[in-house]
Amino acid sequence: MFSILVNILANATWTQNGVTIAGGNGSGNATNQLSQPFGLFVDDDQTVVIADYRNHRIMQWKNGDTTNGQVVAGGKGQGNGLHQLKWPIDVLIDKETDSLIICDYGNQRVVRWSRRSGTTQGEILIDNIGYYGLAMDEQRYLYVSDVGKHEVRRYLLGEKNGTIVVGGNGIGGGLNQLKAPTYLFVDRQKNVYVSDTNNHRVMKWNKGAKEGIVVDGGQGAGSALTQLYYPRGTFVDALGTLYVADTSNHRVMRWTQGAKQGTVIVGGNGQGAGANQFNNPMDLSFDQHGNLYVADRSNDRVQRFSIEKDS
Repeated sequence: MFSILVNILANATWTQNGVTIAGGNGSGNATNQLSQPFGLFVDDDQTVVIADYRNHRIMQWKNGDTTNGQVVAGGKGQGNGLHQLKWPIDVLIDKETDSLIICDYGNQRVVRWSRRSGTTQGEILIDNIGYYGLAMDEQRYLYVSDVGKHEVRRYLLGEKNGTIVVGGNGIGGGLNQLKAPTYLFVDRQKNVYVSDTNNHRVMKWNKGAKEGIVVDGGQGAGSALTQLYYPRGTFVDALGTLYVADTSNHRVMRWTQGAKQGTVIVGGNGQGAGANQFNNPMDLSFDQHGNLYVADRSNDRVQRFSIEKDS
């Protein structure tokens, strides 16, 4: 996730019924469908780009167009050609070059596709890495979580090896370890937040630190307000409040700085396809107004929850 600065007051609330803004027409590969959306990114104009995992493509849905999206990368079948993707799992927009940076999970590579019309293939930025999540800081360093090596690396664009900035001490539950890290967020101070998925916690690693701090969960798998259950997407607002897609609890949690427990802001109404329910939410983001977007994987849709109280 790119560290866009969103101002959301601590007592903000959101509508409990989401509106489907992408997909929601069953699993399929038509332009009005998604098949297991994973990562998403919201641009300044509320355009949403989505890693459409099982369709091996990146979809773009413009604000107000709830009928059909546009294929902006891949969509040429599963494969490892430069014109193809295989199980894309995360995506962000690099505004500097007006391009998409994509975690092409099944090909173990990170690729870049120009957003200019007529683009038919991407270029490989990093390969031979079992990555999962992406983030970029203001200096355009790229952060990639390696789910197999249980670490996060930082890359200068064009660099092939990177530097370990989180983990790298083997699999485990210690404060200097991770167990299947997935989605990332990097704040303005270059602190890294990582969903330490199989440890059921979110870790914050301050820039240059040798170990992290548990900022959410870490109390074992469960549905209590002190717990998470296979968390994925993370987002941090301007106040330092953390938002987490608590995947296997089918809810989105908010943790304010220093809190001993979180609050459920949307979902948490059981696994399902209702407007107030999720079925394995994978990733989340906000637009500049504070509206919440959630990739609702097993419902094959992206939901938007409007902010209703921010005062």
